[in-house]
Amino acid sequence: MEAVRWYCENVANITVTVPDEIYQRARVVAARQRTSVSALVRDFLNGLGGAETEFERLTRIQNDVLAGITGFTASTRLTRDQLYGQARGGPVR
Repeated sequence: MEAVRWYCENVANITVTVPDEIYQRARVVAARQRTSVSALVRDFLNGLGGAETEFERLTRIQNDVLAGITGFTASTRLTRDQLYGQARGGPVR
């Protein structure tokens, strides 16, 4: 993991009030990740801005589906006459 130097940037201090149990759990998680509670909070807040909107999520899913469609060509489709002839029980030309 790359070290981030914050001392050269303008930063805002915030105060967050949480129950002691949550703070203790956060300290344990931070220790396991070899970071600080402040870094955990900073990363969480950074993630809020990067979360995709519902529209972006659906667009991404649509693009993934479209990218997965292979082997389709419009030349293999039925003509209008073939389609309606077949629907009426007529012969398919």
